[in-house]
Amino acid sequence: MKKFYTLILLIIFIGIIHSQVFYDINTINTIEIFFSEENWDEILDQLVIEGNEERLVGTAIINAIQFDSVGVRYKGNSSYNPNNVKNPLNIKLDHIIDDQEIEGYGTLKLANGFKDPSFVRETLSYEIARNYMPASLANYCNVYINDQLIGLYTSVQDVDKYFMRTHFINDDNARFKGELSGAADTEVWGYFGSDSTDYMNCFELESNTGWNELINFLDIFNNDTEQVEEVLNVDGHLWMLAFDILMVNLDAPINFGHNYYLFQDSYGRFCPILWDLNENFGGFHSLIGGPPLNIYEMQHLDPFLNISNPNYPIIYRILTIPTYQKIYIAHLKTLIEENFSNNWYLDRALEIQQIIDNDVQADQNMFFSYNEFLNNVYNTVGIGPMQIVGITQLMETRIDYILNHPDFQGIPPEIFEISYEPENVEPGTMVNFVVEVNNADLVKLGFRQNYSPKFENIQMFDDGEHNDGDSNDGVYGISIEVGFGNLEYYIFAENEEAVNFSPKRAEYEFYSIEINSVNEEDLVINEFLASNDTIVPDQDGEYDDWVELYNNSGEDISLTGYFLSDDPTNPTKWQFPDTTIFAYDFLIIWTDNDEEQDGLHASFKLSASGESVILTNPETEIIDEITFGLQTTDISTGRYPNGIGDFIEMTPSFDAENLDGITKIEEMDAAPNRIMQMSNFPNPFNQKTTISFNLSIENGERSPASDGNAEIIIYNIKGQKVRTLDCISQVDTKTKPSLYSKIWDGKDENNMEVGSGIYFYILTNGDLKLQKKMLLIR
Repeated sequence: MKKFYTLILLIIFIGIIHSQVFYDINTINTIEIFFSEENWDEILDQLVIEGNEERLVGTAIINAIQFDSVGVRYKGNSSYNPNNVKNPLNIKLDHIIDDQEIEGYGTLKLANGFKDPSFVRETLSYEIARNYMPASLANYCNVYINDQLIGLYTSVQDVDKYFMRTHFINDDNARFKGELSGAADTEVWGYFGSDSTDYMNCFELESNTGWNELINFLDIFNNDTEQVEEVLNVDGHLWMLAFDILMVNLDAPINFGHNYYLFQDSYGRFCPILWDLNENFGGFHSLIGGPPLNIYEMQHLDPFLNISNPNYPIIYRILTIPTYQKIYIAHLKTLIEENFSNNWYLDRALEIQQIIDNDVQADQNMFFSYNEFLNNVYNTVGIGPMQIVGITQLMETRIDYILNHPDFQGIPPEIFEISYEPENVEPGTMVNFVVEVNNADLVKLGFRQNYSPKFENIQMFDDGEHNDGDSNDGVYGISIEVGFGNLEYYIFAENEEAVNFSPKRAEYEFYSIEINSVNEEDLVINEFLASNDTIVPDQDGEYDDWVELYNNSGEDISLTGYFLSDDPTNPTKWQFPDTTIFAYDFLIIWTDNDEEQDGLHASFKLSASGESVILTNPETEIIDEITFGLQTTDISTGRYPNGIGDFIEMTPSFDAENLDGITKIEEMDAAPNRIMQMSNFPNPFNQKTTISFNLSIENGERSPASDGNAEIIIYNIKGQKVRTLDCISQVDTKTKPSLYSKIWDGKDENNMEVGSGIYFYILTNGDLKLQKKMLLIR
């Protein structure tokens, strides 16, 4: 078998390390809110009564970082009560100040733990879901208002444009929130005709446009099921149904027509997205129109709930199709096998509880006691309508019931070795796939390229054409022609009883083959700055983002007919005018979506929260591309060595060579016991500034700076080295952190004064490097 690769589509292109810092489950954030109004609670209650989404403006300090003019309102339905001290919160950081965000997140949504004594239902549920479908990040935070501790909250990532870019690459397509505001017996995903007003009691539009797209989707979904895969991500929908049914998530569209989102991907398919999982694992235990379910009824909830109910097209239009029903069963089995049969969910619930244990005990506004917090993982706690089933009490019996259900007894095909050739795949060539499968009537290869959101499916044949020459031996093969961009694929096998996938989590997980890029290494994307605040302005004085190209060759290259884009699904987004990049030279393109300005101004903007930059030739072949995550303001990403190296974060070198000594910025917490603080004062400055930093003791020994190993290097805006400063200790102690400082007098190595502008100083201490920015004004 040839080597193959697995890639989990959790985040298709965002740098996951950066994007998970704020929502790291091991981090309990601190959010302090300050209102000038002493009666802030009454005001927030009144806003709820008025039924609008106006906000009370205040200041938020999040993990010691201040955010001014944030907008706050209460949120929630049953979890909100004017008599509660701790109500769920919606905090909009960019309510007044545009682009005011924390790590790309502009709106924070906090749940108060209502109806969850265990306080892990939401975080555990999202952690499971993220393995199988796009789903929010989630952790915890302590909230203070006007210096009063309100309590511990669950913090869940908003399903906003940042979420869409993370999981679907683009963010400007139709987006709806399922929010039932009419009669409870309204059809969930029903078709009511062509008038958009007939859908407004079922959906809230969260994009600029989209009603026509939604109505077209619902029309085809209900009236032309043969075309359903053209308008719905069916596999993603089946994962969501399996998730909700398995974990008795009845405050969801399988029972109640709300708490989900729909987003239209770049192929035109609507993709369902989970939302509001605080009552998962039986926290909400009533079927619409019926009495509350008892524990036995929840444990034995029909895995085909509402399959014959005319009010639930969302279920019966899909699960009555035999192949889709078998895929649904396969997904349910995968969820059970990977999370429940092995008791992973119990171990993880206890681990999460341990993370928040002290904070739960400190919360005087919890809805349940500390003992109930500990016991609800296992047993039912509470009284009357606040009686909540234990998580293991529900799931241990439930998984036995489902696995023994008659419709879950089918024997699926077995998928064995998968191989492909040639090992090194070039664009425009044929790739031969071979897989061994037992007990299958149909085997398919699902594949896609170049960031397509949709897998194409092609039948594989057991006819000797693509295998070892023997027919009917269980070895299936197919050949496909590949284009540009990495090839992603999975195997699907079906018989009359069941289906199987390889990998098990397909289509959300898949195998990947790296396709060798086009041999046009002379022209490359050399550097880009996706958050330009003070680095360099364009010809009109505007600090717009930019992309820098570099010509590695000794000949001029005409760019007429070339394209630049930030959207892998639309690589020809902006076409170069009649332009030439000279030999061994640079070319700057401003990405400001303002083509009316003089010079090269592309028809798109870069996103500091992460996306792509793609360079395409006149034959529409991608010749260079970079996908990136969360960016730091005034820090660029560029190739080092210049023109040929890997991309690293660096001091911007606008229209200039990425020089030796410009290094990747390391995180301060990479060695937190060695660098405690670094700053310069004054900043801005006129004649001189003092650069100071603290170095601590490491393992009882003085830090490397004590041996003269620390230095500060100053660079100008073009990345050229200006001055090197040795660091001299002003404190001589072996037991306390050592303060180091050095004065820079605004002169270069030749003792000549440098001009006004932005400068960067990089501290090197052993293997650690840290960068700061300063402003010199003459």
